[in-house]
Amino acid sequence: MMVMPHTLPVLALFALLFVLSNNGAEASHKIYSRYQNLSVENVNQVHRTGYHFQPPRHWINDPNAPMYYKGLYHLFYQYNPKGAVWGNIVWAHSVSKDLINWESLEPAIYPSKWFDYYGCWSGSATVLPNGEPVILYTGIVDKNNSQIQNYAVPANLSDPYLREWVKPDDNPIVNPDANVNGSAFRDPTTAWWADGHWRILIGSRRKQRGVAYLYRSKDFKKWVKAKHPLHSVQGTGMWECPDFFPVSLSGKNGLDPSVMGQNVKHVLKVSLDMTRYEYYTMGTYNKKKDKYFPDEGLVDGWAGLRLDYGNFYASKTFFDPSTNRRVLWGWANESDDPQKDKDKGWAGIQLIPRKVWLDPSGKQLLQWPVAELEKLRGHNVQLRNQKLNQGNHVEVKVITAAQADVDVTFSFPSLDKAEPFDPKWAKLDALDVCDQKGSKDPGGLGPFGLLTLASKNLEEFTPVFFRVFKAAADKHKVLLCSDARSSSLGKGLYKPSFAGFVDVDLTGKKLSLRSLIDHSVVESFGVGGRIAISSRVYPTIAVSEKAHLYVFNNGSETITVENLNAWSMNTPVMNVPIKS
Repeated sequence: MMVMPHTLPVLALFALLFVLSNNGAEASHKIYSRYQNLSVENVNQVHRTGYHFQPPRHWINDPNAPMYYKGLYHLFYQYNPKGAVWGNIVWAHSVSKDLINWESLEPAIYPSKWFDYYGCWSGSATVLPNGEPVILYTGIVDKNNSQIQNYAVPANLSDPYLREWVKPDDNPIVNPDANVNGSAFRDPTTAWWADGHWRILIGSRRKQRGVAYLYRSKDFKKWVKAKHPLHSVQGTGMWECPDFFPVSLSGKNGLDPSVMGQNVKHVLKVSLDMTRYEYYTMGTYNKKKDKYFPDEGLVDGWAGLRLDYGNFYASKTFFDPSTNRRVLWGWANESDDPQKDKDKGWAGIQLIPRKVWLDPSGKQLLQWPVAELEKLRGHNVQLRNQKLNQGNHVEVKVITAAQADVDVTFSFPSLDKAEPFDPKWAKLDALDVCDQKGSKDPGGLGPFGLLTLASKNLEEFTPVFFRVFKAAADKHKVLLCSDARSSSLGKGLYKPSFAGFVDVDLTGKKLSLRSLIDHSVVESFGVGGRIAISSRVYPTIAVSEKAHLYVFNNGSETITVENLNAWSMNTPVMNVPIKS
C-alpha cells in the first residue's frame, strides 16, 4: 500500500480527488528523506504501548501474510530497519504461540532482485492443500512505482519458524496489462480455490473507480486476468489492501477461504487510499461468473460499513485452523508528525488481533479481541450498580489506568430523555455529529461512558462515550464516540474525534463498552463488538502512574454502571529476538 499522513481533512480530500482525476501515475509515498536512514539507539518509552504489537524501534505499517503453520502464528509486516519514518521497506517477521507473546526473526523478504529492487510492498499468504505456505507480494521495479506481483516460498518446510524465504527466478507471476494502471496495482489477497482454479484479487483504480482485479491459476504460478473485475465501484478512488473471505451464516466459527455454499456469505473489504478508512460489504459470490454482488442496501465506500471507525488501516484477516476462527489484524499509524516520530525513535503499532464473525442479523460483522489477551489480565477492580447523575464522574481506582482492559455495562430507566436527532445530521458523518455534540455538552440520554488516560484534574482525557438520539417514527440512533480533542496539552498533534452509529436493540435499555487502554492507544468495542473505534493519543500529564480512569455521565437521565470490570494489564514478551 501507499503511505500517506493521517486521515485527510475534507479540503485536502477534494484536492487529492482533483490531482488523481487522470489515470496517470499514483502519487508517491510521503517521503522524509532526512529521517529515513537515521537508525535509533535511544528509544523514548513514554508513549510506547505495553501489550500492543510493535518492534523495539523504527517505523512499521501494514500487517502482511498472517498465518498459522506447525503450531506457530506468523505475522509479517512492513518495516523500516533504518529509521522511524517510512522508507527502506522490508517484510519483518515475528512468531507467536498465542497471538500475544511475540518473538522476532530476521526479515523474511527484502529488495534483492530486479522484480522488487525498489520495494517489497504488501501481500498475503496462502497455505496450499499440501500444507505448504506461499507468499504473494507487490514488487516495485522502478522509481515510478511500477508495480508487479511476485511470490516467495520457504527455503525449509521442516522449519516451523520459516526463517528463510526464497524468491524464485520465474517471478514476476502477474504483470499489469495495457488496460491496468501499473502504478496503482498492488496488495494481492490470500487465494481461494473454485472449479479447478486458484483465484486472487489485486487492488487498483481506473480514474476514480476502485477496482478489485481477479486473476486465476491452475498451478499457483501462471496467472491469467479475468475478463472483468470481481467488483468495482465508481467514485471511491484507489482500493488498497483488498480482503475477500467467506463467513458462516450461523455460529462464530471462521471458514477456510475456499469454503462456499448456501450457509455462506462473502465479505469484500477495501482500504480507501483517499479517506484512510476501511470499508466492507457482505454479499454473494457467484463462482461461475466470478462476480461479487453486495447485499441490497449495503453501500460500497465512504457511506458504508467500517471495520473500525478510528485510526485503523491496511487490515488483513486469516483463517486460524487451530481454533476454527477468522482473525483480523489492523495497523494504527501515529497521530504526531515525522519529527516527533524521529525523536521518539519509533512509529506505528498493530492493534490487538480480533476474532471476526457474522452478526446473527446478517447485516454486519462482529469483532472482539482474541481470547488469549485475557491471559494478560492482572489486578481486578469492580463496580456494581453505581448511579451516575448528571455531571458525575467516578474514579475506577487501584489499577494501572495507563495499561488496562475495561469492560462495562451501562443501563438507564427510560428512553424518554433521548435528544431529538436533527434531520440535517443525516447528511453528516457520525464523527461530525460527535464534533458538534462532544462529551461535555449536556444531553438527555448521554453523553455517558469512560474518561480514559485522564489527568487527576481533567486537564487531559480521552472520552469514549455513548449518546442516544430519538429519530423519526420513535426510532433511536446510538452514537459511540472516541474523542481525542481533550486528550493532550501537547502542541502540533492531530487530535480527531472518531465516531460511528451503532445498530443496536435498546429494548433492554443497556449499552456495553470494552476499552483496551495502552499508553498511546485506546481501542474500544461497543455493544458486543458491533462497532470498534481506535484512537492514538499522547497525553503530557496523564502518563504512566499519573493516568486515571473514570466513568461519567453528562446527560440529564440517570445512568447506572450496572457492572464494570477493570484489569491492570501485564506486559507480554514483545518481539524479543528468537533464540536459535
